[in-house]
This record gives sequence, C-alpha cells and structure tokens, in this order.
Amino acid sequence: MIDKMFIGGRFVEASTRETFPSLNPATGEVIGQVPRGGKADVDRAVAEAQAARAGEWGRMSALERGRVLMRIAQRILDDAEELAQLEALDTGKPLTTARNDIQVLARYFEFYGSAADKVHGEVIPFLNGYTVNLLREPLGVTAHIVPWNYPAQMIGRSVAPALAMGNAAVLKPAEDTSYSALYIARIAQQAGLPDGALNVVTGLGEEAGAALASHPDIDFISFTGSNEVGTLIQTAAAHTPVKCVLELGGKSPQIVFDDADLERAVPVIVRAIVQNAGQTCTAGSRLLVQESIYDVCVSRVAEAFARVKVGTPDMDLDCGPLMNAAQRTRVQRYIDDARAAGVPVLAEGSLADGLPAGGFFVRPVMFGPVAPDAVLAQDEVFGPVLSVIPFRDEAHAVAIANGTPYGLIAAVWTENGGRQQRMARAVRAGQVFINSYGAGGGVELPFGGTRRSGHGREKGLLALEEVSTTKTVIQFHGE
Repeated sequence: MIDKMFIGGRFVEASTRETFPSLNPATGEVIGQVPRGGKADVDRAVAEAQAARAGEWGRMSALERGRVLMRIAQRILDDAEELAQLEALDTGKPLTTARNDIQVLARYFEFYGSAADKVHGEVIPFLNGYTVNLLREPLGVTAHIVPWNYPAQMIGRSVAPALAMGNAAVLKPAEDTSYSALYIARIAQQAGLPDGALNVVTGLGEEAGAALASHPDIDFISFTGSNEVGTLIQTAAAHTPVKCVLELGGKSPQIVFDDADLERAVPVIVRAIVQNAGQTCTAGSRLLVQESIYDVCVSRVAEAFARVKVGTPDMDLDCGPLMNAAQRTRVQRYIDDARAAGVPVLAEGSLADGLPAGGFFVRPVMFGPVAPDAVLAQDEVFGPVLSVIPFRDEAHAVAIANGTPYGLIAAVWTENGGRQQRMARAVRAGQVFINSYGAGGGVELPFGGTRRSGHGREKGLLALEEVSTTKTVIQFHGE
C-alpha cells in the first residue's frame, strides 16, 4: 500500500507530517496510516494542477490525451487483481464485487479515452459578413471529492471525463478509503500522464475536503456523499463561485405490478439492496408491490432474502461488513427503532460462522408492510434494509414513489408497454429502469438525480459537458 499523498508527480508526506489510521472493516484492525493533508497541501496540489494546465498537459492534443487515458485503462486491467484485493481490504466488500469495480474503473478510462477527440464545436449561422464558432474548452482545475462506498469506481466516474476534456484534477478520497486513489495515481503516472495533471490529497473532510471546496483557484467541484456535506460543499463553492455536480443519495423504489415477471424480478430486487451491504446511493431500498400480488411477491422476495449471507471479503458471499463503526451504529439504530415500533420483520439474512469479532457486520433485514411516510421509508438508511410498501394502482404507486425528498433512480416491473412508458415519465428520478435495475455500472448512461439527490450529470457523454465550458468566437470578415 502507498502511504503518501501524490502531488505534482511525486509521493509526499502531509505538510504537517501527521497521519490517521485506516481500518479494515472486516476486522476493525488498523491496516495503515494515511497522511493527514490540509490547506497547505491543497494549495500545493492546486498550484501543481495550474502548472500542468499551463504546461505539457494543457498543450497536449485531444488525440494524445485520449491515448494516455487508454493506457491508464490497460494498466488498470494489468493490475486488476492487485487493485481488487486492495479495494476489498479497504472497503470490506466481497472479492467478486471488488473485481467488478476494477473492471468498471478501467471501462471509465476506456470510454472517456476514446471520447476525448470526439468533442466538437459548432458553427452558428449569424449575420452576413460574420462567422461564429462555438468552441468547447476545459474548465481548468477540477476538484473531486469522492465517497468511501465505491472508491475505485467513483474515481473513474469523476476524474476520467475531467482529464479527457483537458482539465487538471485534484482528488480528495474519503478518509476511510484512500489507498485505491493513490494506486491509481501511480498507474496514471506510469501510463504517461504528465506531472500535476492528477493530484491526490488525502485527509479529513473538514480539513482537506473543506480547503479544496473553498479554494479560490478551483474551477469545478464534483462531490458524491451526504446531503449535509453536499450543502456545505455548495455553500463553499458559492463564495468563489464555481460550478458543482452533486450526487447526494436516494431512496429508490422498485415498483412491482401484478403482471411482473417475478422469476426475473426477485433476484434483482434482493441484489439491489444487499449489494455493497446496501451502502449504495442507488440501492433499491423501497419495494412497492401491487396489492393484488402482495402476498405472492413478498413471500418469494422474503425467501430469497433469507438466503443472503454476510461475510468477509475472502468468503466472497452476498454481503460484506459496513464501512466503519459509526456506520454500523447508524444502520443498527434504524433496525432497532423499526423493531421497537412494531414494524413486522419479513425476513433476515444471516452472518457467516467465524466472523472476526471486531468487524462491522449487521444482519440484513426486510421489513413490511412499512407506512410510506415512516422514517424507514423516508430516510436513506445506507445499509442492507428493505422496506416493503403495498400500493393499489398506477396513481397510488406514483404518489408513493415520488413521496420522498429524493429522486435518483427507480425501477418499474411490468409487461404492459403503455404502463412502462407512463410510469417512466411520472416517476421523478434521473434514471428509470424497466424490468431491470442498475445495468452493471452503466458507464455510457448519463446519471444524476433531482431534488435532494443532487444536480448535474455524470457518466456518458453528458459528463464531458459538465466538466467543460463554451466560448463563442464572433469574427467579422465582410461579405
């Protein structure tokens, strides 16, 4: 593991020489010490990014930028197993999940590497005697504050499009999961990314993260995390002011109608809430079931849910531990409060034998019926907790689906083509899946939310627009 920050093409200690421990979620044991960067380190990283923009990286053609990103992708694939093992150690997730995350990470760099020289400007018809060109240009220095649930994937999702457009990036990983960011920085350097084009400042959110979000020389901020921190990020950015893309979580519904193919739907529904131990902004945490098939559907989901097994990464089961002690306490409190309130438990997963005593494990729980306005159906639990809610008809389903402050993604399970389209339009969400959910990373698919789920779009070609700006050039040359 790399135990230093990456600034200006060099691995360096924090300016204060301070560190903090990183824990293994499966055991609670310390696996390393992470540099505790702060304002001085952020200042240095931003200055190096500015120098890269003014130097080799800024002068590089779009074609060559794309080739650098493609080389990064290949090196990620070459080191995929080592990266996956590191990701599993750092996050506690099952090895199969970690391996998939690294494949998706590589795909981000492949996708945006191949797109780098495909970003075109426009010629705008105007008055006779004028030619007007609309150029698309990088914003400059971009800041990326990524969460702990999918560290490798989130780095690819956020940083790759910024680099493809020619920005220089400063990345602040979550304090719980810093190691994949440092490994990726080394890979990028080995692949030929010029010094300063990517910088990694590790540290605490209230120190390094706050300094980065409020830095006067940052031109763009990407943040994924909680609503509370997202509000702080946007407030800090407003003083500069700079553009933000914020992804702030969700309470995503899976809506199952009476004509749904339950054979297909049931395993997807269960996987969508236990994947990554439910620590996923897109977790399908609300299961809305039409009353006419409520008993049949719920019994089948409960039967599958009861087979969910929780273990360590090397056990490679359905679920790993939660990220840290605070997260385990938070999720367990939601579970305990629901039990105390008398909400029926429909099914529970199980813990594997022989789990380390210090690991941050919880048993997945399926509750129902849950009132649509109950805390369990409104709050983002961010754990393997499924709330089942009955509904009568389309209108009732839409009212429940839209009845939270969030609007990230949703799924509609029905064979009725008209209903599929009506529901897709009526549900407030940035993505709506029909008879599917999640789409295996969906690098090509624009992603983002509405309302308290945030704003702006990542993934797909739209991400390139978010990390760039336009310049209108008006030339008078006479008729």
